[in-house]
Amino acid sequence: MNYIEQIAPSLLSGAWMSLKIFLWTLVASIPLGVIVSLGLLSKFSPLRAILKFYVWIMRGTPLLLQLIFIFYGLPIIGIIFQRYDAALCAFILNYTAYFAEIFRGGFQAIPEGQFESAKVLRLTRWQTLLHVVIPQVIKIVIPSIGNEVVNLVKDTSLVYVIGLGDLLRAGNVATARDVTLLPLVLVGVIYLAMTGVASYALRKVEQHYAKWR
Repeated sequence: MNYIEQIAPSLLSGAWMSLKIFLWTLVASIPLGVIVSLGLLSKFSPLRAILKFYVWIMRGTPLLLQLIFIFYGLPIIGIIFQRYDAALCAFILNYTAYFAEIFRGGFQAIPEGQFESAKVLRLTRWQTLLHVVIPQVIKIVIPSIGNEVVNLVKDTSLVYVIGLGDLLRAGNVATARDVTLLPLVLVGVIYLAMTGVASYALRKVEQHYAKWR
């Protein structure tokens, strides 16, 4: 017990860093994903082509490679990020692409009749989007969003590769220093708690939008 109390501050500090990356990635990438998905459905072909290329790159290469490229590669051409900023940049760019594809599928699943009904009711395009389309899209995409959110919790451990003081790094340092597996066990417990809370929150959101079924 004394040992757990000894390493708890470093583990909690690392967990806070992981949580910040998780939260900021969600806050930024979900709305950006909606915007990019609308761009992917745009009739303006140059914009559509650029966004398709962006999504292809982000989804076709590992997030780990993207982290390394942004933090270690870009300084070669004079673009320098701090560790935390590099991590956020990589995560937001990556998850925006994944969420964009999810939302694109959700928008395409909305029957055309919904838009025609909105026109009959004389709703503006934004009113149709906000009050008719978005609630139904959210209901459709929640399961896929949930999978990505759980993946995001675990993916935060990848920032260890650029030396950011996250939860996994704190556990590895304690394990190497004290020659015991207990820190890694505690790291696993904290990750399980984080994924459990995220899954519970998503279930509540799904229940809220169940009325649209």
